[in-house]
Amino acid sequence: MFDHVGIAAADLEAGSAPYRALGLAHEGDATIEGQRVRARVFGAGAGRVELIAPLDDDGPVARFLARRGPGLHHVAFRVHDIDAEIERLRADGARFASEPPAARPGLHGSRVVFLHPAWGEGTLLELVEPAAPPAAGSEAPDAPAERGADGRPRPDGVEPA
Repeated sequence: MFDHVGIAAADLEAGSAPYRALGLAHEGDATIEGQRVRARVFGAGAGRVELIAPLDDDGPVARFLARRGPGLHHVAFRVHDIDAEIERLRADGARFASEPPAARPGLHGSRVVFLHPAWGEGTLLELVEPAAPPAAGSEAPDAPAERGADGRPRPDGVEPA
């Protein structure tokens, strides 16, 4: 199932202008240290637009911007069991962006893995396993969990819009 489209931008403010003009709801910003990016999320119906800007000049998104400029970075699909999908796709000959492929932390407490653009016909593909919803009664009654427009819990460090 479609999850989001990732758009690389050198600057989140400038990159946000078209999505704000389209009336998409700004759901929040977060830093993903492991991917060396700052992300800004806009709700887009059942999916999202995720603007990503590099934290430094050496990360993968910085290198992408230097080679290609701003624009489409990746397309992400939601899966229920990322480890099983990694094994299934490996058995089918899929090429991953890192070897050996391993899920790593993503936005909203998710786990993610990227498939190599050469395997995706020139498009970087991402698999996203959403965080498990909190168990019933585990949230304090006076402090509801912050959630995005899609109902998913926001990770620690996300600044709501």
